[in-house]
Parts: sequence; C-alpha cells; structure tokens
Amino acid sequence: MELASQVLSVVRDTTENFTNKITGLFQRTTHNPQSDYTELDEDDERNPQRRIKTIPAASANYGSYGYSRIPFVNRIRTMPVRYQTAFLSSLGFLISFGIRCNMGVSVVAMTHNKTEKYPNGTIKSVKIAQFDWTPGIIGIVDSSFFWGYLITQVPGGYLAAKFPANHVFGFALGISSFLNLFIPFAAKIHYGFVMVLRILQGLVEGVTYPAAHGIWRWWAPPLERSTLATISFTGSYAGAVLGIPLSGILTEYFNWQIAFYFYGIIGIIWSIVWWYLSYERPAIHPKISESERIYIEESIGEASSISNKTWIKPPWRSFFTSWPVWAIIVANFCRSWSFYLLINSQAEYFQEALDYNVGKDPFSAALPHLTMSCIVPFAGKLADYLRANYLSTTTVRKIMNCGGFGMEAVFLLFVAYAKSPPLAIAALTIAVGFSGFAISGFNVNHLDIAPRYASILMGISNGVGTLAGMLCPVAVEFLTRKGTREEWAHVFLIASIIHFGGVIFYGMFASGEKQPWAEPATTDENNSSWTTNKKPGDGNDQSASYGSTGTGGGYQGSDPFAGMANGNYTNIPGRNLDQSTPIPLTIENPTYRNYR
Repeated sequence: MELASQVLSVVRDTTENFTNKITGLFQRTTHNPQSDYTELDEDDERNPQRRIKTIPAASANYGSYGYSRIPFVNRIRTMPVRYQTAFLSSLGFLISFGIRCNMGVSVVAMTHNKTEKYPNGTIKSVKIAQFDWTPGIIGIVDSSFFWGYLITQVPGGYLAAKFPANHVFGFALGISSFLNLFIPFAAKIHYGFVMVLRILQGLVEGVTYPAAHGIWRWWAPPLERSTLATISFTGSYAGAVLGIPLSGILTEYFNWQIAFYFYGIIGIIWSIVWWYLSYERPAIHPKISESERIYIEESIGEASSISNKTWIKPPWRSFFTSWPVWAIIVANFCRSWSFYLLINSQAEYFQEALDYNVGKDPFSAALPHLTMSCIVPFAGKLADYLRANYLSTTTVRKIMNCGGFGMEAVFLLFVAYAKSPPLAIAALTIAVGFSGFAISGFNVNHLDIAPRYASILMGISNGVGTLAGMLCPVAVEFLTRKGTREEWAHVFLIASIIHFGGVIFYGMFASGEKQPWAEPATTDENNSSWTTNKKPGDGNDQSASYGSTGTGGGYQGSDPFAGMANGNYTNIPGRNLDQSTPIPLTIENPTYRNYR
C-alpha cells in the first residue's frame, strides 16, 4: 500500500512538472500597469518636482509575451506584426481551399462501392455506397458553392471597405468552418440540405478575397504590397495542393465524414486565434513596436490611420469607366480560366488524352500548383525590389503580369500537343509556375490604383473570375464529348489564346499609379476628413494622398500629421489647440485615444 502511494506521488509530481513546463512555453507574462511608467524624482531642493516619463501605448513592451524555449515560437513573436498578419491570413486561405476540396474528394467514397480484387481475379464488394446520387446530382452539389460565392464578391468588397476588414475576413471563415461540421448530417437527410449549406458557405467565403485587400489597405507599406499580398494569397494555392490529398487520406483511413469535421474544427480554431491576434489598423494594435507603427503609417500616409472613418460612397461610375480597372478584370478572368481548368479537368485530361492515371502518382498531379506556391512569394519579393530600386510601379506590374501570362500561354501550347505524360507534366508545371509571377501583377494592382477602394475592386474582378470558373467546365464538357487527344488539344489551345489576349489587354491599359477618382474630392476643411497644410499657390503643393509612391521608390506628398509621432500636436489641420508644450503620446492621453 505504501509502495502504491509512492508511485502515485511520483506520477502526480511528474505530471504536474511536465504540465507547468508546457504551459510556461506559451504563457503570457503578467502585465503590471506600473511598468509602463518610469518615475523620475528631481533632487533639486530649490525646484522640487516629480516628472513622469511615459512609454507609448504601441510600445513592444506593452502586454508582451514572455520568452519561449522554442526558437520557432520566438521567431514568430519577434517577426514584424504585418508579416504575422500575412502568414496567419495565408493559413486562413489554406483552410478555406481545404474546405472547398472536401466535397469533391468525399463524394467519391459517399457514392461509389468500395471493392477489393483478389489474386485469383475475383472482385468482392467490401463496402456499399451510402448514397445513390446520380452524376447530375453530384455536379449540382459540387457547383452549388459557386452560386453563393459569385453573389457576395462585390457586397463583400463593400463590407470590407465600410467595416473592419479583419473582422469580415475572420467572421467569414469561422462561419464557413462551422457550417462544414453539419454537412455529414445534412447528407444523411437529403442532398438538398447539402446544397443549402454549400450555398451558404459560398456566400460567406465570397467576401474573403475582397476582405484581404481591405486588410492590406491599412497594413501594407507601398513598397511591400507585393510581398505581403502574395504571402497571404499563397495559402490559396497551397490549399489546393494539400486539400485534395489530405481529404483523400482522411477518407481512406477513417471515413468520409472525418474530413468535414477536421477542416471545420481547424477553421474554428483558426478564426478564434485570428480574432484575438489581428487588428484593423496599426494604430490600434497593442503589441506592435513603435518603430513599425510609425514606418507603416508614414509610408502609407499617417492620416489614413488616425482620421475619422467617415463612410464615403464609392465612385461606381468611375470604376467601370477606368481602363486600368478593366485591365485587372480581364487579367483575373484569364488567370481564373486556367486555374479552374486544371483544378477540375487535369486528371480527366491525363486519363483520356494520354491514358495516364494520375491517381497512381499524386505528386505529379500536385506538382504544378506546388511549384506555383513557391513562385508566388518569390515573385512578390522580386516585384517590390524592382519597384524600390529600378522601375516604376506601372512597369513592374506589366512585366510581372505580361511576362507570366505570356510564358504560361507558350507552355500551354506544349501541353496541348504533348504526346507523352512526362512532357505534358513538365510543360504544365512550367506554365503554372510562370503564372505565379502574374499574381504580383494584376492581383496586387488594386492597391496601386485605388487603395481606398481596393476591397471593392477585388470583389468586382474576382466576381468576373468566378464566372470564368463556372464557364470553363461547361466549355470543356462541350469540347471533349469523345475524349480524344485532338479535342483536348483544342481545350488547351483556347486557354493559351485567352492568356495571349490577357497579355495584350493588360499591357495596353494597366497602370500602377493612383487614379484621379481614387480619393474623394474635398470641398472645404470642415467637410474633409483630412487636408493638407500647404498654402494656396505654393509651387510644391501636393496632397498627402494615401499610399502614393513615386517612380523612384520615394513617397510623395507632405504629411500634415508627421509631427504626431514625436508628440507634437500643433499645426494639425482642423484642430485649434492652444498648446505651448507638446502633449505626450501615451496610452493615458485622451486626445490620442479619441483618434484610435
């Protein structure tokens, strides 16, 4: 009895120590409000006084995390907040595309009998299909997602422009993940209920891409837009690469329901973490370093983060009469055509045209989009490097987009007339890899021409891209009725021509400069949310426009709020403060709190 008691005591102590160690790795240090202030007492008896030296609210020391024993965790914590936001949003897109892949993979196990072939040649049915859905029903259920997805593209951009974009993004993925948990239950009742859930998922996920552009409106310095946006969007392509095989593994080794539960739970966890860590603007982030906040706000235009957020009606007429906007729309349509062509028809092409079963070599099937996932962030970094050192934004956008589309079109011709699987896979991988450069062209261009309305423009262009995703499968079905190699050659020939058309149109009409309609017209100082401090007639009069960049990489405009970072609240437009001394910029300063 005594020995058992000792064993239990040892086990209890060991478990407690282990738990404390694990908890200590991620535990937040207890915050002491007094640590935000350093009290300095004057010793001069002739003028005794006490002064308070304050630390700004955005200081990295405010509410900071303790040191972790895991180096990877420390790297994440010391990473600039804007890059933490980029990687976390990329993970969100990865989960989003994993949710989209669930139905396409699981429906095979749901509607097909599982058989096993014995060495003597006999085939035995191991598992009977749970549902007797026809191919027509399967197609409707699978496509129902895009019915909702198409509807909320433009409204999603509107919501992301009017409300905090990070909340719109996290809320959309959280709701979609929650709905994913109910699909197995709905399938057992009737496929109509599955369609309703898929339509609802499409409705909420339709706002994700526009909301992402709304996030970068506040967080991406002009010369880092390509890098941050492409890091974020890489999750989409990585999700397409990982979603299909992961869903297949979960279905094969467990059951078809587990994939829905897995992505549903992971998505809900992600949305909670996102809601806790993400903030709309640098000015209200409690853990951002002072240097990073000032860098972002001054490079974008500090007034963008502290001015009142009065809703301004978008110039819809200007959107649809602007050639640079149409260049982005056309480019999105072209890219979406080839993207959905490969997602929906790649395996069918190899099977019918080349008599090759990609199921036996899943790595070959995933190689094109895996290559693209690696190219996209590299291309974003390259684009920002060229903009900062050598070329104008317009030139860089056209080089990246037209170069990527042009090379993709060339190698799609090789795919069209390839006669062997290795040659087709190689050409397809190179083609899709080059398209990754185009993401640093058209897909970031919204932030260049109209950062204030980037989320709405993304909604418009991505809505047209979704139309391409709906039309492409219909065209492929019409062109490949017999499934011959010649018919599939026509499919990829058309895709190549579409991309050549995109090269011409984007090269002629695209722009990297902010458009005249991108900022609201100001009538007088009282009606404007912020105005410049220049005198009329000044030869160097420039508006401190939000997010403008010069061709040489420098920032344009004079910022009337530049002195605020140093605690100077004098000479601010629209404010008549009779201050003889600067007001400290601290968390206890009510004037500063009102701006946040």
